[in-house]
Amino acid sequence: MKKLLTGDEAIARGAYEYGCHVATAYPGTPSTEVLENIANYEEISAGWAPNEKVALEVACGAAINGARTIVSMKHVGLNVAADPFFSIAYAGTNGGLLILTADEPGMHSSQNEQDNRYYGIHAKVPVIEPSDSQECKDFVGEAFEISEKYDTPILMKMTTRVCHSKGPVELKDRVEVEPKSYEKNPRKYVLVPANAKERHRVMEEERLPALKKYSEETHLNKEVIFNTDIGIIASGACYLHAREVMGENASYLKLGMPFPFPEEKVKAFAKKVKKLYIIEENEPIIENFVKQLGIPCTGKEIFSVRGEISPEIVRKALLGQESKNSYPIDVQVPPRAPGLCAGCPHRPLFYAISKLKNTVVTTDIGCYTLGVAPPLGVGETCICMGGGFGLGVGFDRSNKVFGRDKRVFGILGDSTFFHSGMTGIAEAVYSGANMVAVILDNRITAMTGHQANPGVGFDIHGNPAPQLDIETIVKALGVKESNIRVVDPYNVKQTTDAVKEAYESDEFFVIITKQPCALIKEVMKKRAGLHCEINQDKCKKCKTCMRTGCPAISMKDNVVSIDQTQCNGCTLCKQVCPFGAIEGGGTI
Repeated sequence: MKKLLTGDEAIARGAYEYGCHVATAYPGTPSTEVLENIANYEEISAGWAPNEKVALEVACGAAINGARTIVSMKHVGLNVAADPFFSIAYAGTNGGLLILTADEPGMHSSQNEQDNRYYGIHAKVPVIEPSDSQECKDFVGEAFEISEKYDTPILMKMTTRVCHSKGPVELKDRVEVEPKSYEKNPRKYVLVPANAKERHRVMEEERLPALKKYSEETHLNKEVIFNTDIGIIASGACYLHAREVMGENASYLKLGMPFPFPEEKVKAFAKKVKKLYIIEENEPIIENFVKQLGIPCTGKEIFSVRGEISPEIVRKALLGQESKNSYPIDVQVPPRAPGLCAGCPHRPLFYAISKLKNTVVTTDIGCYTLGVAPPLGVGETCICMGGGFGLGVGFDRSNKVFGRDKRVFGILGDSTFFHSGMTGIAEAVYSGANMVAVILDNRITAMTGHQANPGVGFDIHGNPAPQLDIETIVKALGVKESNIRVVDPYNVKQTTDAVKEAYESDEFFVIITKQPCALIKEVMKKRAGLHCEINQDKCKKCKTCMRTGCPAISMKDNVVSIDQTQCNGCTLCKQVCPFGAIEGGGTI
């Protein structure tokens, strides 16, 4: 039976079919749907981890214990997980261990477009790269086999298009795989220097040569010979783009396992073609390997290291042809910048901070990053998960050196707090930082699609789970109880008073806002009908309500109105209106 699946869905199906026992992840576009779909298979123990490092550590433990294990994350997540990643490469895995990195050429929802094939090369971990949904499923089985045969983790590189594009996938029944037996072996798994030196020798002298031989023989790297005037070496989605454009007018070497690099196979292919092109997204990794062999080729001279590669880009680069829009539309769609949703509980806090003078606001990865957009304009840095507090400490410390008096606010959300924000507070307390740490608790991991985290009280299946209390943790980290304020952000006066008190304090201060994301289904049901509306007789057109940045509020023909399909009655606009012209709304 065949079914249309995205690449992420196909990975999940592969985990099911090929006997995966344990799966873990931290959500991050475009990898989020992998674990969400794996969770549908009761045969697999699946769960969200607080961050990618913990997720990989869980996966390592399960694999060492003999389980077939998969751990998934977006590309920047592997930065967080790099510590266990490099070490498990030395130790080996016992059970099959597949580490999935979902790269983002084009940075659709990421802060960079790093190429994580480099991670595999640097750690000397085999890299595999599927091109379509069928391969996504099949490569899971291949990864488990390679991992168990060669006692190594496998890094599977996905990209946005492969993760989210749909294709036909042949479904099969699950094959139950007996877990590998576990035997205590400190010399293998306890990486003190003496043991690590031996494991490094095993990697370099035994495992890598064997994997190199495998890469020359595996069907994951395959030739497709048609016209030999042009030869193309490609991997991932680029292979499909090249086939779509060139068809049988070129020959192809598809590298499904680009590392260890199959040198002999590449040399043999290069001899068969007159002109050789390398098509790969982002970094010239394959291209550099080919050039090191002394083989003339063309790659990044005509393909950028930035952004995604598409059939249109390939057609222009190889054939000099511009693509025509096959589906033109008469209406020009206006650009729409991303922004906080109507009724977002983060907005009142940002509105209060926006009224302050002489501040620096270091923000973080999540919905709240959108507070930087006008008219709120709250946020001056966004570097990495958990950085909202760490960067704030850095600003505060350097302000003291320079004699500057700007009050520093650091902002992050509840999921990010559990991910990597707690250590920022520990640093702030330990170093005596005089800043304000704001934790926006909207009871969910919102931006990636409402995944569970340790503070929500339920697990990936929706079952009850222990609920970690942020205020209790903050106190345990050494913050004075007198310097902690827990507020309902929809109460504008309470929120504004807390922000003002924190601003005027000369000590480390913590504000915790507590209101669930406005788009949680249960919240939307409860707030149905709680809409605000403008009393046009009272409205003075002062536009104070519009300065909240709520997308439900607009002005046309000098009339301010509220879109009832967007409004959830949070009443921020009602509370800031100086003329009492906004009515309705309410709390739940």
